[in-house]
Amino acid sequence: MSDLPDPLTVAAAQPELRPGDLARNAAAHAAAIRAAGARLVVFPELSLTSYALSAPPVPLDDPALAVITLACAETGSVALAGAPIRDADGTEHIAMIRFDASTTTVVYRKIHPDEDEARRFAAASSPTVMTLDGWRLGLAICRDTMMFEHAADTAEHARASGLGGIDAYVAGSLFTPTGLPKRDKRMPQLATGYGMWVVQSCFAGPGSDYPKTVGASAVWAPDGSVAARADDRPGRIVKAELRF
Repeated sequence: MSDLPDPLTVAAAQPELRPGDLARNAAAHAAAIRAAGARLVVFPELSLTSYALSAPPVPLDDPALAVITLACAETGSVALAGAPIRDADGTEHIAMIRFDASTTTVVYRKIHPDEDEARRFAAASSPTVMTLDGWRLGLAICRDTMMFEHAADTAEHARASGLGGIDAYVAGSLFTPTGLPKRDKRMPQLATGYGMWVVQSCFAGPGSDYPKTVGASAVWAPDGSVAARADDRPGRIVKAELRF
């Protein structure tokens, strides 16, 4: 009998989003979860508010989020969405929020905000590895994935925590036309360098602080090959089965 976990079906969604419209964006998340048919559904950076740096922080008990929890309950999915959050001490972060059938929790805070983001949001210091169905998932948000130390620190955190390593690197992101070629070079290097899957959901369409975003949500296999990739249109969902 193998000790390896069963394959994990993962979807990277890039729904159409509107700045600051939490109720509409939450409904778009719920629709994507139902359409994806995946155990894990990943959304872009700051997806619940759209990538709008002036949007207010999202309270985890906001009633608008209930539709996402319901969608997870109906499908058996776990969703990772992006949002600005405010901690109890007043510090604000760009965060990744985990939704499942019964809980809504902040699972990761961005470690490497860019210069514009850092005017409002604090940099976190702790890498995160989330376990799901026996899979060890290193979490990242956008610029984290482009910083060479982030994946290394996440893998070391997994080892120090007794997990042994990471099986997949999962990120919510946004890329512009100038940033996409660098992303497309970097992600296969991460996959082959660590022998892991890489899953990245990216913002698509209008509705962000950027005049143009490129979508291109994708999944890379441990050999660096592209297992699934979206185009630049909002509403796309790409899916892959992660297996050893």
